[in-house]
Amino acid sequence: MSANLSKELQNRYGVRSMPIRKDDEVVITRGMYKTREGKVTACFRKKFVVHVERITREKVNGTSVPVGIPASSLTITKLKMDKDRKAALERKNRNKGEAKAEDVAMSNVD
Repeated sequence: MSANLSKELQNRYGVRSMPIRKDDEVVITRGMYKTREGKVTACFRKKFVVHVERITREKVNGTSVPVGIPASSLTITKLKMDKDRKAALERKNRNKGEAKAEDVAMSNVD
């Protein structure tokens, strides 16, 4: 489940989107909770939803439950970095560099 990165993070890492994970900070871009910010508390790959802190709904009996937000409705504003995440960013960025060089080489073929 991937989500888009904010414009600032896209410029910094040269990558458009990343798989979302717990402890990333996100802003909701679509739906009823648009413009709300928070930290990811849980990712449910089977349901394709993410729970964000402070995004809850009151049930009829009074208990509050977290609302599932689709990952495509989120924008990541801060990544939780570790060695695996850094490796993924480098791998994705390297592939983009090769594609650009390949496009330039192919444009000279005409």
